[in-house]
Amino acid sequence: MKKLTGKTALITGSESGIGQRIAIEYARNGANVILSYLQNESGAAYTLAEARKAGVNAFTIQADVSNEEAVQHLYKTALQSVSQIDILVNSAGVLGAGKYIHEYTFDEFKNTISANLFGTFLCCQQFVKHRMQINGPGRIINISSMHEETASPGKTDYSASKAALRGLTRCLALEVAERGITVNNIAPGLILTPMNQRAIDDEAYRAQEVKRIPAKRAGKPEDVAKLAVFLASDDADYITGTTHFIDGGFRLNRMKHFCVHPSPGGTDFS
Repeated sequence: MKKLTGKTALITGSESGIGQRIAIEYARNGANVILSYLQNESGAAYTLAEARKAGVNAFTIQADVSNEEAVQHLYKTALQSVSQIDILVNSAGVLGAGKYIHEYTFDEFKNTISANLFGTFLCCQQFVKHRMQINGPGRIINISSMHEETASPGKTDYSASKAALRGLTRCLALEVAERGITVNNIAPGLILTPMNQRAIDDEAYRAQEVKRIPAKRAGKPEDVAKLAVFLASDDADYITGTTHFIDGGFRLNRMKHFCVHPSPGGTDFS
């Protein structure tokens, strides 16, 4: 049974990885999808083709969600083609610079915060305004990371952006709960996406990382997408303001296996 029939979802970062798989699963569950992407036109085109195979209304819009005017344009353009947006998935984001704090430039730090936090804030703000105008409920799902809770050296910018995202999610959930809008985080661990390309390409490296995961496997984008479908559905009507970790239990072992030195270019977690 399709869980999202009749709904329209806006998914940022839908050109690859987790955002792409969520968009496809939403379409397969009956949702019309608005596919926001930054630069990867071929990736967005693939997502679009897969969504349309499901027989839903789907279209792409290029947007830099860290830019306020671009986000306003994104919503204005989308609402010229659809009557309303019921679901927002904030999946767009970046890994961060992967440096110790004394090595950062301020621009590098700002870039991570802008993409991972400001972009989510701006999209949430426009979504809430839209739902207030039509006086309807809605769903917001933010793609966070296990790094909103766990700490690693060399991830100051990334962890700060994701920890701040948890705060945004919780406060926003309180603000809009009476309107029937739910706001939740999904916090993945090691998921085999382009953001974790080394874990995809290097079997030995992946095997070593998997040893630290109680479930003894890396996650797949489909794992995250299934949870995102549930949180967007009527089944999750009473769930809000929470972070749902999907990491095979990895964060539970994080302190036990804590590594003192970061490994630039190594595995990162979406």
